[in-house]
Amino acid sequence: MTDTPVSTTDPVANDHSFFGHPKGLLILFLTEMWERFSYYGMRGLLIIYLTQHFLFSDEKSALIYGAYTALVYVMTIIGGTLADRYLGQRKAVTFGAVLLVLGHFGMAFEGSGSQQIATINGGEYTLTLDGRGGDANQIIVQGDKTSLISFDNETNELVIAEPDVMGLPERIDRSTYDTKIIQQDLYKNILFLSLALIIAGVGFLKANISTIVGALYGVGDARRDSGFTLFYMGINLGAFLSSITCGILGIVYGWAWGFGLAGIGMLAGLMVFLWGQKFLGGRADPPDAEKLKKSVLGPINVEWACYLAGLLMIGVSMLLVMNEEIVGGILGPIGILMFLFLVGYAILRLKGTERNRMFAAIYFVLAQIPFWALFEQAGSSLNLFTDRLVDRTLLGWSVPAPVFQSLNAAFIFIFAPIIAWLWIWLAKRKWEPSTPVKFAIGVFGVGLGFLALVAGIQTVGPAAMTPVLFIFLVYWIHTMAELMLSPVGLSAVTKLAPPQVVGMTMGAWFLYSGLSNFLAGVIARSTGSETIGGQLTDVAAAKATYVSVYSTVGMYGIGIAVLMLLVSPVIKNWMKTDDGTMV
Repeated sequence: MTDTPVSTTDPVANDHSFFGHPKGLLILFLTEMWERFSYYGMRGLLIIYLTQHFLFSDEKSALIYGAYTALVYVMTIIGGTLADRYLGQRKAVTFGAVLLVLGHFGMAFEGSGSQQIATINGGEYTLTLDGRGGDANQIIVQGDKTSLISFDNETNELVIAEPDVMGLPERIDRSTYDTKIIQQDLYKNILFLSLALIIAGVGFLKANISTIVGALYGVGDARRDSGFTLFYMGINLGAFLSSITCGILGIVYGWAWGFGLAGIGMLAGLMVFLWGQKFLGGRADPPDAEKLKKSVLGPINVEWACYLAGLLMIGVSMLLVMNEEIVGGILGPIGILMFLFLVGYAILRLKGTERNRMFAAIYFVLAQIPFWALFEQAGSSLNLFTDRLVDRTLLGWSVPAPVFQSLNAAFIFIFAPIIAWLWIWLAKRKWEPSTPVKFAIGVFGVGLGFLALVAGIQTVGPAAMTPVLFIFLVYWIHTMAELMLSPVGLSAVTKLAPPQVVGMTMGAWFLYSGLSNFLAGVIARSTGSETIGGQLTDVAAAKATYVSVYSTVGMYGIGIAVLMLLVSPVIKNWMKTDDGTMV
């Protein structure tokens, strides 16, 4: 949807009732807040749910998580294209919200969970947990008999706290028994279907609702930037509230409670959007209402064909999440082809300054990859680390690990205005770093955060819990790094790419964001450890693995940042316009 000039008779353009902005912004603020509430509420629980409830291995859980978050970004390309060409943003957002409601409520159907069965001395025993989250204890169960268990990794023995109750020896050599995992296929398929519904739902909603925000303001309307600032505050408000509420409910009271609350949040967002469409002033209507009614195949018109395409997105997403290993094999070649297309277009179709600016846009599209691949450990490996290997006690309360996901949003609330002021202060003195330098600082920061966490892990003994202070520290460093890179990245790309391929370049941004998230899953997989019931059997070995992986990715992040800093003068020169000014 293109910008329109400010009109003196347009009721939306002249509406200043929401902090000086149109009422439509309030509707979009609340819709996006509740959508992000549902997304981040579910996200905070997901990796722990996969490992503890479905008893997927750490490695498989990390790849499922990575495939899921990758597809969320990739599907926005399809959802945005269908909205721009046919549906319009209003119908696309409504359809996406409906899918999200179904997906989040589907996550609440958990069943009784998978079972890990050990055959010991001819009898079958269930190895499980007495709760959820990192504070749950490993137990052995047979009928109404229950005992706590632990593992002696020096002797490789299972230790039973109450052997007389269980009728078993106190110590059992782990090589003398086998275990198997029995999963409930129905509920596992409901899980994958629910994830697919959320992927498709976000694909239709995420990019399009931002487009509606922009459409509320005409060309020359000075309120546009502050309007987007308010809108993004809604994103962080939703993320902050959901990480706390859904995190506590899911861990303390039950998975269904946490996922159910996320579903209620999305339902609230859908209701707000449906009620408030009258305040959008037709800004998000289909570009050609008559075209939507044209038949495609028999009774199926263009509009219903778009919805059927959404159902196809669900089917493909479900297939890919169920076969998470192949996602990288698909996204990787597509990413290479996209890169070749963009570079080929720049070389063959563009000249001079326009070609250089396109090269700069391609650089930023690629430069985001190392950042997000490391930053997105927050929902996967870092979440499991916090759950299992951190002393989470604050004011006498053991805080559930998903609650710490709220730190990123909280730090954005606190520090985003400070960073925004800092850029203005530096710009007045002509000291503001260029966009390429900001990118380098962001990648440096995300690497530094992991090295800081490694230092924290090593302040205590090999089997001791890491002080919670270092979780606050790593989230703070990563948030500051995010504020260096995220707010300027997509904006720079859209300004640098030629108008005729700006849509393709934005699609490339989301494609490589998806690839980054899958790479994040690959990195998280390398931190996996042996578990029983989703809890570690060897704390010292798990900590050593985290130290090794996080040290490596931290150093790689810093090394890449140094290279980015070295090439930043070249990228800055590419960004110049014909008159020598910078973007």
